[in-house]
Amino acid sequence: MRSAELNNEIKELNLAYLMLAQQLIREDRDAAMFRLGISEEIAEILENLTPGQVLRMSGVSMLLCRFRFDDGLLLGLLSSHEREPGMARLHAMILAADKPVEAIV
Repeated sequence: MRSAELNNEIKELNLAYLMLAQQLIREDRDAAMFRLGISEEIAEILENLTPGQVLRMSGVSMLLCRFRFDDGLLLGLLSSHEREPGMARLHAMILAADKPVEAIV
């Protein structure tokens, strides 16, 4: 994949992430903060972004979202092919809930 194509893909992902984050926060703030792994402060900022600010932010060539796959056990549970995937996902959610949220430093 060429660099320009890669940058466009990153920008599209950023836009989708920011729009999804805003929607989740507006529908159920607490659930959104848990699912996104963000603090109250970041949720407030994301919720109040104007469409123009969302477009400007999404236009950067670095990912704005962060994958929480820094834990081998968590990654293993999410990618598990067990007969009862619900239990593995529940266990993964419990592990993810214990992780610190993203905050503004």
